[in-house]
Amino acid sequence: MIVSWNWLKDYVTLDCDHITAAEKLMMSGLNLEEIEPKGDDFAIDLEVTSNRPDCLGHIGVARELTVLFDKTLNIPAAEIATSSEKTSAVTSVDNQSPEHCTQYQARIIRGVKVGPSPEWLRKRLETLGLRSVNNVVDVTNYVLLECGQPLHAFDLNRLDGKKIVVRQAKKGEKIQAIDGKAYELDEQMCVIADASNPVAIAGVMGGKETEVDESTTDLLIETANFAPLSVRRTARKLSLFSDSSFRFERGVDVRQIDWASRRCCELIVQVAGGEILEDSIRIGNFEPALPEGITLRFAQVPRILGINVPVETCREILKKLGLIEEEFQGESAIYSAPSWRADLTREADLIEEIARIYGYDQIPENDPPLVCATAKSDQDRTTDIVHHVFNAAGFYEAITMSFVSAELSAAFNPRGLETQLQVEHSSRKKDNQLRSSLIPSLLVSRRANERTGTSNAQLYEISRVFTGWTKEGAIQPLSVGCVTSQSFFELKGLLETLINTLNPQIRLEATACEATGYASGRVARLTLNGNDWGWLGELDRKVLDQAGLRDAVTAAEFELQPLIEILEQAPQAQAIPQFPAVERDFNFLINDEITWQQLSGTITKSGGPLFTGVEFVSEYRGKPIESGKKTYLARAAFRSAERTLTGEEVDAAHAQIVAKCEQELAAVLR
Repeated sequence: MIVSWNWLKDYVTLDCDHITAAEKLMMSGLNLEEIEPKGDDFAIDLEVTSNRPDCLGHIGVARELTVLFDKTLNIPAAEIATSSEKTSAVTSVDNQSPEHCTQYQARIIRGVKVGPSPEWLRKRLETLGLRSVNNVVDVTNYVLLECGQPLHAFDLNRLDGKKIVVRQAKKGEKIQAIDGKAYELDEQMCVIADASNPVAIAGVMGGKETEVDESTTDLLIETANFAPLSVRRTARKLSLFSDSSFRFERGVDVRQIDWASRRCCELIVQVAGGEILEDSIRIGNFEPALPEGITLRFAQVPRILGINVPVETCREILKKLGLIEEEFQGESAIYSAPSWRADLTREADLIEEIARIYGYDQIPENDPPLVCATAKSDQDRTTDIVHHVFNAAGFYEAITMSFVSAELSAAFNPRGLETQLQVEHSSRKKDNQLRSSLIPSLLVSRRANERTGTSNAQLYEISRVFTGWTKEGAIQPLSVGCVTSQSFFELKGLLETLINTLNPQIRLEATACEATGYASGRVARLTLNGNDWGWLGELDRKVLDQAGLRDAVTAAEFELQPLIEILEQAPQAQAIPQFPAVERDFNFLINDEITWQQLSGTITKSGGPLFTGVEFVSEYRGKPIESGKKTYLARAAFRSAERTLTGEEVDAAHAQIVAKCEQELAAVLR
């Protein structure tokens, strides 16, 4: 935001020079970029953060100076004289899109003489780097730079039906803007139209057909409030940015709309003549209720800032900033924020205001900060374990973008989502979809490693994915994804190690399934104690070709929250066994539809008190085994904590397992 030093002095009388004032503003949060001489004036370039739209006008900056230098703010009264003819008799406003345009005000000025601007007006705009157009357009720009409220002047006689219709654009509808370019609109964009066609892109830019020129005699002055998200989307979709869209995206002061309208009309009559019609047409609530009061506990000020600020000083600062003290109770007070400070919503905001006005330089540089002992959250502890296990296995953590291409997103879609969330932005024409899986991003990173000579990069990532949308916003579960050239069973073993590290009592199972993006018959659904957790498998060659990868890739993806829930808070040390284990192999002939999970579950249930575990050894189909059958070779272990087992004890457990498998699975021991 560039401000004129001479212009600022219209609103606040200061006893200092422009450098002192600019440095004071910088120390209070408006970073000073540059001061450039402009004749007898100075252009001061300030960096205004997105939460301070009130400082996108000279009055807002002057208001800051009045607080910093304990001065009085002088705002023009914006008094206008009107004729007897009413505005409603000449024009009308139909707001068909109240969700995009919450307030709209229209005033009519008749009999203006459009021409060059007076020197004072032209000089003010040129100081800020704006070229003069004509006296009417210059006034709308002047008021915008004065108070931060965008305005637009229409040539009333060029409006079809001399009416305003606020509506959403029709698909394929086009408009030629005042920059001379034609833009194609869509149904999600809000436009200002007359009886037949769009005449302005709401909150962004006016149209060429109704712009004010030397032939204009009657004006319709628009002052409105457009929804920030609507303006932001439209500006980025069209790659069309303006001073108006910049301010609407950050929010305007609704209670200032009428003042800005009167101020604009006052100045137009002053520089271009004409008469203002009586009353104005106002659509929407121009005096919305102020937000609920904010409670400030004065003891929190020294706790957060580290310095003592007297209570009376705190109260005085907040009062100067325009906050209203609704109630004072000694140790605390309740404040309501002014309409131009929508960023003040909580106690910490008020403390920050006290700090920047009291002076950050009052905070000692060398005093050690207050440090409070904290404990890691369950999420932090879980992610630490994930990092440790994957790093120990030779995996590298990747941090990738949340956007992927539509083609790669559709090719890898194990969740089977019908629609994917996407953004429409001029900088993201290709990779514009919010990922529903981490695997596509990791494949892109793996390909980048291949290009630089690092083949078969083993990568993992912990990040959020976007799987849907609700009224509260996007559904964003925290997920873990990994890609490797290792085999299915090697990666499954890594996941088993992870689960065993988190909680040895949890059972991880992999059940064959089909999932978009994985090779058919080479993917399994992962469950923890029977609850869905994720996927593990070899990727489809089509997905690898889409990512530009040559070698086969095995990938796994699962959600982090189930791991947080199973985290064992206080793992107990287990004594090292003092007696050897005895292993027995079981080679069962079973029906083809029986899974390893069913077989291992039956063995585990029937193993008895000496049984310690079972592991998969091999699977076989083919001759001489008949069609529809297969064999599983399983290895079971038995151990006693008190003695070395005898052959008879193990034989008894072995026989018990065989009998149970024969009974429940019709298995035949070979």
